Amino acid sequence: MTTLKELAKLLNISVSTVSKALNDSHEISENTKRRVNELAEKLNYKPNRIAQQLKNNKTKTIGVILPTVTNPFFAEVLHGIEKTATENDYDIIVCLSNESLDKEKRSLELLSNGSVDGFLITVARESQVKEKTDHIAEVLNTKIPVLMFDRVVNEISCDKVIVNDFQLVYDATQYLIKRERRKNILLVSNIEELSVGKLRIRGYRKALEEAGLESNILKLDNVKDVDKTIYEYLKGHPETDGIISIDHITGIIAINMAKNLNKAIPKDLSVIGFGYEHTNLLSSPKISIVHQNAYNIGEMSVKLLIDNLTNENHELQTIVVPSELKLSESTQ
Repeated sequence: MTTLKELAKLLNISVSTVSKALNDSHEISENTKRRVNELAEKLNYKPNRIAQQLKNNKTKTIGVILPTVTNPFFAEVLHGIEKTATENDYDIIVCLSNESLDKEKRSLELLSNGSVDGFLITVARESQVKEKTDHIAEVLNTKIPVLMFDRVVNEISCDKVIVNDFQLVYDATQYLIKRERRKNILLVSNIEELSVGKLRIRGYRKALEEAGLESNILKLDNVKDVDKTIYEYLKGHPETDGIISIDHITGIIAINMAKNLNKAIPKDLSVIGFGYEHTNLLSSPKISIVHQNAYNIGEMSVKLLIDNLTNENHELQTIVVPSELKLSESTQ
């Protein structure tokens, strides 16, 4: 691999001059810049990234801590993170907490020793349930920037990228009440213990309260046989005419279980779930969803963190990424 020293020797100029020419310094003449760049291109010169990082005391690397990548939402967020980081000449290191407090702590400790410039993190389920997030605050105290997305901790002062979970479910529930005249709307979820789940449940309850209707919530956290639980509920409550699912999978399961009970969808039962661009391809009829724009969450998270890393006047922000209700065959 060609080095700066070799380029300087071939051109009979100093290493410093070569370096400045490659960095388009105003101190170097246009003729010298042209000579240096032509030779660098001819010899396929590549900057020594490690040396640059040591010189600038920056790794140009972002640590990403996710609960899982089996959830399509987080997989799509990661796609947005990786693509945007690459476009901005950053690398990423991805760790999975597997929803574990201990694993989340270990990941932060592993990467906060100088391996990364900053963190993007979605807080693990166990961390939120036990309300144990001091380890994140400790990283911030070392002056390493942290950005939370999706699941956030309000008590920690850092950049955040979210969707309006309360409003999204409020609007979806109102749609079933006002447009489809549904009066017995069930909310199903396996994330009610999480910050996003709590906000979505509040939105559901608020819409029903304003309409003078009763709320019915089927909690599925730690339930092993989700299919059977939903089936038995629908069998025992035939009056149910609407379902709001606030996670990425239970709405699809609900459609399948309703069909097993010979319910016509959406004639007898309308269903709205959470999802991503191709979620509706996973069910028949195709499920209507709250589309969270997960890719945009990843993209915006990287941009905001990089601004924190590079802008001395950066001010902490909470950015709300627009989401939308995308109707399909499971609603009328």
